[in-house]
Amino acid sequence: MMKNVHWTGHSGIKITGSKTVYADPYELSGGEKADLILITHGHYDHCSTDDIKKILGPKTTTVVPASAGKALPGKVKTVRPGERFTLEDVTIETIPMYNIGKRFHPKEKNDVAYVFTVDGTTYFHAGDSDLTPEMKTVRADVLFLPVSGTYCMDSKEAADACAIIKPKAAVPIHWGSITGSSEDATNFKKYAPCDVFILPEE
Repeated sequence: MMKNVHWTGHSGIKITGSKTVYADPYELSGGEKADLILITHGHYDHCSTDDIKKILGPKTTTVVPASAGKALPGKVKTVRPGERFTLEDVTIETIPMYNIGKRFHPKEKNDVAYVFTVDGTTYFHAGDSDLTPEMKTVRADVLFLPVSGTYCMDSKEAADACAIIKPKAAVPIHWGSITGSSEDATNFKKYAPCDVFILPEE
């Protein structure tokens, strides 16, 4: 299950298999061309035009919330929270991504987190979300959760998200650059009631 999961740094994730799916690519050194690119919101460290160009192929679709407000290269599908659709045989669901008690990612902006299924495994990428009531509806095998606090949930809140969703495994993201440290990732592994994989940056 985890052999197809790659952490590309910060909040970036790549899933390989019958399809190659990236989420929030940032400061990539390169990589396979994407079938799908999932963007959670418009902040520069999640919606990077330069990084999208590095992995953009002739058939790549970039999925991005209308809230991002950026003109992106290639084929683009804009979304809002509460949608469900299939692209390239990948089933995708969008749920609200927002902060509670912070001003960085307001709910009314309609940023999104993604639940998506590749080759029978369902993943959840939370973007810069806090632990929200909508996460009670998420069913996923593998979670990608921010752990750095400040702009998103911290390691303890991410562990609480695992307790609610009950995945098979979880991967800490949003650490190692800009904000967040290896200690945040380690604390998440200590608190979370599931298998946690602190992946090497690729």
